[in-house]
This record gives sequence, C-alpha cells and structure tokens, in this order.
Amino acid sequence: MAGTDETDTTAPRRSLLRRLLRSRSARTATVAGVIGALLGAGVVAWQTDTLPLVGPRPCWDSLDDSAMTALFADRRTEVEEQRLRPDPQGNRLMYGNCRITSYGTGSGEERAVRQVTVNVRRLDSLFGTDSRKWPAEFLAANMAPLGDGLPGMASGLRAWIALPQSCTGGGDSGPAVIDAGRGQPGLDLDSAYDPAERAALGRAVVAVANGVMRDFGCDGSYPAPAETADPVDWADADPRKFCGIEGFVLPAHRELLTTTRTVAGDGGPARVCEASYDRGRTSARFTTVVDPLTANIFTGDLLDGGPRIKGTKGYGTLNATRAVYQAACKGGRVVFMVEQLKNMGASAAASFTRDLLPAYVDAEARRIGCGPEKVTLPKE
Repeated sequence: MAGTDETDTTAPRRSLLRRLLRSRSARTATVAGVIGALLGAGVVAWQTDTLPLVGPRPCWDSLDDSAMTALFADRRTEVEEQRLRPDPQGNRLMYGNCRITSYGTGSGEERAVRQVTVNVRRLDSLFGTDSRKWPAEFLAANMAPLGDGLPGMASGLRAWIALPQSCTGGGDSGPAVIDAGRGQPGLDLDSAYDPAERAALGRAVVAVANGVMRDFGCDGSYPAPAETADPVDWADADPRKFCGIEGFVLPAHRELLTTTRTVAGDGGPARVCEASYDRGRTSARFTTVVDPLTANIFTGDLLDGGPRIKGTKGYGTLNATRAVYQAACKGGRVVFMVEQLKNMGASAAASFTRDLLPAYVDAEARRIGCGPEKVTLPKE
C-alpha cells in the first residue's frame, strides 16, 4: 500500500460548486445541469463510472463529506474505484479496491500529498498467503482495538474491520475484511499515534464496511467506533511481567529484549506485544488472536510450519523464527504466536521461539481465561 503523505499544509479550498453539492439531495437536483455544463466545457468528468462531485460518495457510496474531510482536510481528491465482485479467477479472495488521492499546492504546482487505499477482501486460510504480510501490517503494536465489540483495529496509518460472518460466510475460511492504509508498510511514523488520524481512519473503515454490507444485501450495520485507547510507545521491559502479562517471566534472552510496546485496550480481536533491544526496530513479536475467524489465517502455519507441538488443549508448529500454537478455548479457537523478526545473534537464532513459546502460551492462556495450558515441544 505504498502512498504519499502530506508534507505541505497549503490546501486549496473546495469550489463553491462542491460546497453547494455536499448533500445528496442537492446533487440529485443539480446533476442534469452540471453534466450539461461540464460536457459543454469539454471537461472529462467521468472516472470509474461515477461523476465527480455529483455521483455516489467515494468507496462504494460509503464515505460522506465529514469522513473525507477528516481524512484529507479540504484538499481536492481523486477517487479510483473498482466495482465490488468476487475474484473473476474464482479464488474469491478480492472483492474490490478503492484508492483516494488528495492534492495540495507547493512551489507553485499541484502535487499528491496523501493517498489512502481501501481493500475489500477475504483473507486466505488455505495456502497461508496472508499469514505474514497482512498481520505485520494490521496486527501491529501501534494499533488499538476499535472498541464497542467491533472486530477491528486502527492506528493513524492502518485500520481494518472484519465483515460479519452472517453476511459473508466463514467456517474454515479467513475473514472478509475491509482494510485501509496510507504510507509505506512497515514505517512507524509519529502520525500512527495521532488520535485524530487514528479516529479518522477507524471511522472510515467502519463506514466502508457498512456500505459494503449494503452492497452485498446484508442486514444490519456497525456503530461508529468510540474513542480508542492510545497506543503504547516503547518502555523498559519488566522481565518478571513481560509484555505486561502477569506470570510471563522471561526464561531466556532477557539481555536481548529490553524494551516493549503493546496494543492498548482490551476486548479487541488480537493483542500484540513487540519487543526490541533499543526501542528501535522490532526484534520479536508476541501475538494472541482471540477472534476465531481471524485466527484461521494461520492454518497453514499450524499444519506445515515445522516440527509439531502438542499441548493440553491444542497443537501447533515450531521453527527458528516462528512458533504458532492454537488452543480450543471457551470462545472458540485462539492462536498464540512468537516470532523472531530480527537476527539477534547465533545464541538466540536456534532456540528463540523454543525458549519463549511455552511460557508465553501458559501466561496468555491464563490471562484470557483459557488456561492452564502446557505446551510440549518436540525433541531437538
């Protein structure tokens, strides 16, 4: 989801026409006259089968003027929108894409300053293609749950929400999600923590989800998200209560994991803790996914990720950089994952996930009311 981000604070004001046509009723009343005027002036007005200013709202008639203003201020925007439909190749993993680019003026010329890309897609649970890149972007410690029981998370750079299973089906498949992002993946900019940016992107994915559900003919809608908790920045780690989890005592590698940051707030689809040596690039990630449908995207890792792990109520696999374990809990399947994301030296390379997974699973299972859970590792 590469895109631009603002570096210029000068923004052109909306035209009088745009301000007059903010309401849908006004747009309907004036559409014929505006079309005639635009065509008479030789203006190419149509883009992705909608008429700018007078057609449906951006992203499948979902984002109203207040949502657009929150995301792009008062800048001119262009929308490229793909019609919602199942993947024509039959994979049923992508329904549509909507890209909005805003423009500002600087140095005497107009240029793109922000771009938000919105995807409507079903995450893959069969081949494991979404088990690494998507969680790295959308199950990150700089995010916060949307709250109010909404199955999604948001930061100022990324946001997502799962569509109801009653609307799109589920079973053993991955969830159908709306995800939105701006800027390069993997960057941890200050704007990720900005409350206004986070709220704008969170409200946007919920609004798009409601629009998509209307398009799909599904009943019901999601409420607007409440104010989300502030993401937690890097802080010194407590090796006796690592990642803020009671009972998670680091059995090894304390000297390599000296700082942590954790998704703020409870009740979301996942809890993520990232650990580092120097409050910089993340060295390790500890993830607990409590939403059963989202947990499905790790099915490939659970079956083919390496030597098998057995446990009290579950199973998983283990390799040098990723250990994934799934337990059957009262609310459904829960996935616990430990990842080594950065080379931390020969001493840690061979044993990192093996050393940390059992203690993490036991402490997290107890925290969410699923424990005790004892993991038995394969022999080396």
